[in-house]
Amino acid sequence: MTERKRIAVYGGSMCDMATYEMAEMTGKLLVNAGALVYCGGRGGVMEAVCRGVSEAGGSVVGILPDSDTSGINSYVEFPVATGAGQGRNVMIANSVHGAIAIDGAYGTLSEIAHTLAQDKPVVTLESWNIKGVKQVKTPQEAVTTIMKLI
Repeated sequence: MTERKRIAVYGGSMCDMATYEMAEMTGKLLVNAGALVYCGGRGGVMEAVCRGVSEAGGSVVGILPDSDTSGINSYVEFPVATGAGQGRNVMIANSVHGAIAIDGAYGTLSEIAHTLAQDKPVVTLESWNIKGVKQVKTPQEAVTTIMKLI
């Protein structure tokens, strides 16, 4: 039996419509590539990717910062309430084979750093350009690249 690839999508809890659509498409493409998607389970980029995954018939694991599921977006199939605050970023990085970062601020940077520190690949799409990441320009390129790197 082949292990299903687990891919995180990192991004901000708020985003503009163009970023939302890009994240939603990324979610759909990840399902088509056979990935199980992990994210923070909240709004913005996280909601968009979850919506794309849900609409494509896939599953999303939402690793939440609080000790309950309040604030979760309606597209998360498997919520995990950690009570760990920003510490959940490490938990997401521990759980996946690689990640795609879309937009985002310092929380996204933290997730990228934790993933890279574990020698796991990170692809960025209009997000942080730091040592170790692979920058791409489209959702298709992001998904194709992360699936090749893991």
